[in-house]
Amino acid sequence: QVQVQESGGGLVEPGGSLTLSCTVSGYAFHNYCLGWFRRAPGKEREGVAAIDSGGATNYADSVKGRFTVSRDNANKTLYLQMNSLKPEDTAMYYCAADPGLVACSRGYSYVPNFGTRGQGTQVTVSS
Repeated sequence: QVQVQESGGGLVEPGGSLTLSCTVSGYAFHNYCLGWFRRAPGKEREGVAAIDSGGATNYADSVKGRFTVSRDNANKTLYLQMNSLKPEDTAMYYCAADPGLVACSRGYSYVPNFGTRGQGTQVTVSS
């Protein structure tokens, strides 16, 4: 059974940076499609970024050029490097994983629907 656990959230000033990590337990990590989504208070879940088994990535327009998703297959860890943070980036951030071939083909917007999702880590951008 695959499990994911996020870490690295916190309070940061506008313009600052933060890196989220997600450890993934289970077999065949290197074959999984992985991603991040977020949920701000009063808003729907929003896919942020996805990365496939080959390392190809795609991003929501709202974070493109500021966020970078990466994976370390040897350590079974997913990362989200967030730069130039804005107050509107404030949300609970969730890591997600899916072994299916369809998952990554649907892009970042499908990440909230991945089969395994974590408990989330809070990111607050405020001065």
